[in-house]
Amino acid sequence: MAGGSGGGQLSVPPGFRFHPTEEELLYYYLRKKVSYEAIDLDVIREVDLNKLEPWDLKEKCRIGTGPQNEWYFFSHKDKKYPTGTRTNRATAAGFWKATGRDKAIHFTSNDHSQRIGMRKTLVFYTGRAPHGHKTDWIMHEYRLDDDQHHHN
Repeated sequence: MAGGSGGGQLSVPPGFRFHPTEEELLYYYLRKKVSYEAIDLDVIREVDLNKLEPWDLKEKCRIGTGPQNEWYFFSHKDKKYPTGTRTNRATAAGFWKATGRDKAIHFTSNDHSQRIGMRKTLVFYTGRAPHGHKTDWIMHEYRLDDDQHHHN
């Protein structure tokens, strides 16, 4: 689905840097992904967050050969219970815990600003809740507002 083959590093032209804004991540990449539209340079891979530890993500989602401290990927939400709304964010080694308030992301065009989605910040803890140990791994989870899923 996402760019390139299998796992590991994605081949891109020399000097290529992938540094999208939050607006670009939501309005271009995520909106197109959920609408099944083609993405011109498909460099964001799809991963199962419940099967990967944060330290494994960096090799699975690497873009190019330069040093990176940010990795981008698509992942489906895994529900904690089949009929529930709570998200399962556990891995074999720990869990992702939401922290702080969600941040609204806006798309601005012709001096008009419209909210298109939200960003949730999560921190990885090793072990099991509520006695996990906080790590330095941070993830930003982006979601589109409902009216943006099929917007052109």
